[in-house]
Amino acid sequence: MGFNCGIVGLPNVGKSTIFNALTSGKAQVANYPFCTIDQNVGIVAVPDNRLDRLAEIFKPEAVTPTTLEFVDIAGLVKGASAGEGLGNKFLSHIREVDAIVHVVRCFEDPDVVHIYGQVDPQRDIDIIETELALADIETINKRVQKVEKQMKSGGKGALHEKDFLTKIGDLLSKGSPLRSLAFSGDLSGEEQKILEELHLLTAKPVLYVSNVSEEEMINGNDYVRIIEEIAQKEGAKVITICGKIEDELSYMSLEEHKAFLSELGLSEPGLFKLIRSGYSLLGLTTFFTAGEKEVKAWTVLKGTKAPQAAGKIHSDIERGFIRAEIMAFSDIDSLGSPHTVKEKGLLRLEGKDYVIQEGDVIYFRFHV
Repeated sequence: MGFNCGIVGLPNVGKSTIFNALTSGKAQVANYPFCTIDQNVGIVAVPDNRLDRLAEIFKPEAVTPTTLEFVDIAGLVKGASAGEGLGNKFLSHIREVDAIVHVVRCFEDPDVVHIYGQVDPQRDIDIIETELALADIETINKRVQKVEKQMKSGGKGALHEKDFLTKIGDLLSKGSPLRSLAFSGDLSGEEQKILEELHLLTAKPVLYVSNVSEEEMINGNDYVRIIEEIAQKEGAKVITICGKIEDELSYMSLEEHKAFLSELGLSEPGLFKLIRSGYSLLGLTTFFTAGEKEVKAWTVLKGTKAPQAAGKIHSDIERGFIRAEIMAFSDIDSLGSPHTVKEKGLLRLEGKDYVIQEGDVIYFRFHV
């Protein structure tokens, strides 16, 4: 699988409540498996109604969803970049994830004391962004020292790299996270490579999760709108979740689950939105394999070509790739049978340069 999101936030914002609901066995709809790797890492299924439809059509022995890993990272406090709280341990955990899910408190509750006395999403976000930026500046400064040594010995490209490092260091010093630059498409191949090698925290894509009260789940509140404005400026996304609701759902049976959501006027748990949004945030796409033995969803990065997608199943299939026989899920869904899809000439044969599309149902031909 290999794709993961780190859940971050200040203490007492509901971060661990949401993580625990995500990875609780009772929190998942019955036909979706999950597992917890250790105390703060869990793998959850990506909810996908298309799997259920394919299972209805193919009647397989097993149904296997695609999954996403979530890492619950210990609450950050002001001064973490200088070692406060869990300090460097916290920051190293973030450095290892592919994307950041930033939980921000948007509810008032006298029984849950805010670490800084009152609810203020702008301040809370600024604290975490500042700590991430300070850690990035330290990383960049260390790299600059290394590059300057290379310049003295005549290292090729060292001057250009130093100029680029100076540029991104200046952006951070002015309070600009690097994620907009990282995904702008304006960087040269060498600059993009440098950015990837540095594993900078503010260059990671971010999803803001507004944690609201039960009463404000549907319409949100002024705190949520503040976060939406911040996200819009950054090109980030925002979803709204009520940690309390998700926690209650995690202790219910499937029947109780549906009734409770209906009572609240909700069509699905907020966690499903979180999982799907995390999946989208990472730039992933889903294709399916389907047959009598198993219907399975697979995760690849957008832009992946057919042989590499085949390699997700088995390296031999990639090595001996001949072609991909592809049906669109929408065609199977509407026609109700893969045989009908073939009869209508909608089965496509694609070669090595074919880029996997969302919802492809694929049979790979190979020979080794």
